[in-house]
Amino acid sequence: MMRHKYLFLLFTLASSLLVPVTQAEELPAPIKAIEARGATIVGEFTAPGGLRGYAARYSGQGLALYLTADGQHVLIGTLFDAQGQDLTSAPLNRLVYEPMAKEMWARMEGSTWIADGSKNATRIVYLFDDPNCPYCNAFWHQARPWVESGKVQLRHIMVGLLSPDSVGKAAALLTAKQPEVALKEHEAAGNDSKLRALQNIPADIQKKLDANLALMSELGAVATPAIFYRDDSGRLKMQQGLPPAQGLVDIMGPR
Repeated sequence: MMRHKYLFLLFTLASSLLVPVTQAEELPAPIKAIEARGATIVGEFTAPGGLRGYAARYSGQGLALYLTADGQHVLIGTLFDAQGQDLTSAPLNRLVYEPMAKEMWARMEGSTWIADGSKNATRIVYLFDDPNCPYCNAFWHQARPWVESGKVQLRHIMVGLLSPDSVGKAAALLTAKQPEVALKEHEAAGNDSKLRALQNIPADIQKKLDANLALMSELGAVATPAIFYRDDSGRLKMQQGLPPAQGLVDIMGPR
């Protein structure tokens, strides 16, 4: 639904991201029945009309469960008041989506990436980048005004998936004496890049590249560039593929 558009496919992240509601207090039978169908109950919230609200996660999506006053039935969906105000989005954002977004951001921060831009930049943008990806290269060029002004730091999470030599090229960048310089030379050259694939990839570098690729899959990204950023409200968003020109301000902020 539109209210959750900002999190797209991200909710395929592992089910361990949120701690379920403690079982010290036995869940009501209808809620347990939903849990038995595969939902993870992550929190309880106040609801009007004698209802009890429970936030749950199911197949990577947030669900609002409303236990009826008699404790014998449960409704699943969005609750509106007499003025048409959505009473469900706020608790789902607080209990499901915001914790997941923070965890995802921390996972990317802890991955293996190459910095592009000032460490003092006010905005950080992550992208999963294959060295053979022409759209990653196009995005690198699109981002120059923001990066060169010091406003944005791109963090290239290197992966190898497009061509047989992609992993070797990603490894070559990560093992370069100055990875930031090597990446800049590679991207600036475009089709004329002199980057050569590393033939014998050290085990630790291969492990890091494998972890990057696994993280990309867990975050729901299926192609490069997969761009992750926070909007002005701090909400996590993903842009799959090369962004349109009019979407750059959303990702990078004002020039």
